[in-house]
Amino acid sequence: MSSTSQRNASTPEGVVLRGPIREGYPEVLTPEALAFVADLVRTFRPRIGELLAARSARQARLDAGERFDFLPGARERWAEAWTVAPLPADITDRRVEITGPVDRKMIINALNSGASVFMADFEDATTPTWDNQVRGQQNLKDAVRRTIELEQGGKRYALKPEVATLFVRPRGLHLPERHLVVDGAIAPGSLFDFGLFFFHNAKEQLARKTGPYFYLPKLESHLEARLWNDVFVRAQERLGIPQGTIKATVLIETLPAAFEMDEILSELRQHSAGLNCGRWDYIFSFIKKRRADRAALLPDRGQVTMDKAFLAAYVKLLVETCHRRGVHAMGGMAAQIPIKDDPAANEAALAKVRADKLREVKNGHDGTWVAHPGLVPIAKAIFDEHMPEPNQIAKPREAANVTPADLLAVHEGTRTEAGLRHNVRVGIQYIEAWLRGQGCVPIYNLMEDAATAEISRAQVWQWIRHGADIVWEDGTTRPLPKGALAAIVDEELTRVISEIGEDRARDSKLTEARALFEELSTRDTFEEFLTLPAYERVTTLT
Repeated sequence: MSSTSQRNASTPEGVVLRGPIREGYPEVLTPEALAFVADLVRTFRPRIGELLAARSARQARLDAGERFDFLPGARERWAEAWTVAPLPADITDRRVEITGPVDRKMIINALNSGASVFMADFEDATTPTWDNQVRGQQNLKDAVRRTIELEQGGKRYALKPEVATLFVRPRGLHLPERHLVVDGAIAPGSLFDFGLFFFHNAKEQLARKTGPYFYLPKLESHLEARLWNDVFVRAQERLGIPQGTIKATVLIETLPAAFEMDEILSELRQHSAGLNCGRWDYIFSFIKKRRADRAALLPDRGQVTMDKAFLAAYVKLLVETCHRRGVHAMGGMAAQIPIKDDPAANEAALAKVRADKLREVKNGHDGTWVAHPGLVPIAKAIFDEHMPEPNQIAKPREAANVTPADLLAVHEGTRTEAGLRHNVRVGIQYIEAWLRGQGCVPIYNLMEDAATAEISRAQVWQWIRHGADIVWEDGTTRPLPKGALAAIVDEELTRVISEIGEDRARDSKLTEARALFEELSTRDTFEEFLTLPAYERVTTLT
């Protein structure tokens, strides 16, 4: 079944599928499931458009000099006594969560990893090709029913008796799903991902004594949280599932959202499972939202650490806000991965993980994220030692007293030629992998996803845009002119090719990735998300 007319014959009125239908896809793209998604699209697509327009309007005001602040009356609202709805038993202890893409092997290994939670990621860890998105839904449907297995490389992968609790992260509001057209207009990717998973799995999860749990990415305001709450209400109503069954953790990974954390919890209080420190996207957002402000220039990425300046402040405020409302404050990602062939480097990497997780648990976090199964025991040991109870929500803590100035404080440090070159290599290599359909990739012993690539290209743009002083290896300090970036990219691509080998480079998409990285780093206006122009390059329509 491959032609458009054949596909449309089994789709609801007004729904057109523009992607190929492969083996197994009809089990996901059933007429009933598509009708459910189409209802969500018709109901909420206009509001998503309005919210995205509001983002653009606010950015224009920020570029013109508007300052960030808490909403009027915020501190008075903070003093009000309320908590979110009680959490289900299977997500009261979330001390270690592992995240990753929705491919079959990753899902099995992550669920078997010993983590409390596996967050299956349709967003930053997945290139949103049609096949990745639909196969991901197939894989999760099998995982919920515990029938998922895989034969690969002479090995068989299957689920253990005890597995992690599943959360799913749909795409952000800004990302489209060009392969689904409803009433002549493209559907939001967020509603496609959420709707298909919820339709196929919510009742099955409840029958298995768990529930439909989600992570919500890239929110910028409490009004966007209100939208998601309304999506949840309608979805539960349509399937006859009790209100409040859905639970969702919001990633605080944008600067605007940090100023509305309490309001975000309030909007989702019936469906809230807390907030998470999405650290890498948060750094990217800090650069993006303050792109016109020279005072927001950041040093090398490696110097932008969680224990200082705006990052330390937002952690304190997030923990205080969540615990005041009786819900989890989740820590951020450890991007390190085990280094098998270098014991000294491996121990240094693991020491960084231990220090990071110790900082988090002492700051009051109720759990943390890792990107590799090998880090689960390390993070768990730290939290077990310092958090013997399921969480720290009820543990008394001093008031954080975080101010807007604290949330805007910039790290001290230097911008270096080495930092610039690292950004170029990481950014281009990640974009190359993304264009090949791989949204989560190890680069220089770190698990990189779209967020870290966004930091790389955003820093280069910021430094060029503001003529930032860079310390060069010849001992001089001077800015990087826009026209000088190409020569550095040439040199770094030569290094990358020597690292990966000419045969692999010949079959790669390095040329396309280089062009996109340079374009985004040097254009006069800042592109909101690199995944938007990149999506045009991986979309195959029929």
